[in-house]
Amino acid sequence: MIDNKKVLAFIPARAGSKGIKDKNIIDLNGKPLISYTIEAAKNSKYIDSVIVSTDGEKIANVAKEYGAEVPFFRPKELAEDNSNVITSIIYTIDELKKLGKEYDILILLQPTSPFRNEHHIDEALEMLINNNLPSILSVCETDKNPTLIRNMDKYNAITPLIETNLSLRQEMDKYYLLNGAIYINYVKDIRIDRYLKDSKYGYVMDKYHSLDIDEPIDLDIANLYIKKIFS
Repeated sequence: MIDNKKVLAFIPARAGSKGIKDKNIIDLNGKPLISYTIEAAKNSKYIDSVIVSTDGEKIANVAKEYGAEVPFFRPKELAEDNSNVITSIIYTIDELKKLGKEYDILILLQPTSPFRNEHHIDEALEMLINNNLPSILSVCETDKNPTLIRNMDKYNAITPLIETNLSLRQEMDKYYLLNGAIYINYVKDIRIDRYLKDSKYGYVMDKYHSLDIDEPIDLDIANLYIKKIFS
């Protein structure tokens, strides 16, 4: 709880994954991937409940082993490749309400961000409350500067995505990328809007802690990070 508001950590974990088989529970340095997110949420000073939303029994068993709650399974129609996470969030909020459990703030924590930790979670929640913000998304600085990106036509002629006269890298503006690690919204807004706000307020994380595991190469990088940087 923070500022007398109950906080729900929502961890989405579908059983099906195309890029990496059983991605959410794949081994990362001797532990299932999802365990890093569960432990970060459990170690938060402010989170009241940690719920894993899944349609997979193996994922549910791993989640419970690491201390998360799996009070019900996600319906199959909400676990398709094209399913929007917001539908699962709203389903979870509604089902929890039937069980007499209601929350003020929902923080979405994707299990594919294993290096986001409790300090990031707590700082982001404090940023939300202390600045009276409507929502927060986590971001990291990107070196993929849009001023360097070009469109190319069928004749290989290129045009800049953004017109600029800047030529020196150090003169360019900084740009930030959504890193997928933290999304914070008020439950009342989710109920009304039926979507997560694309917040104007970003909580900045460094690149190492922002790693998102989507493809096999990302898992290789994660194993390098965890052994060389975070040990």
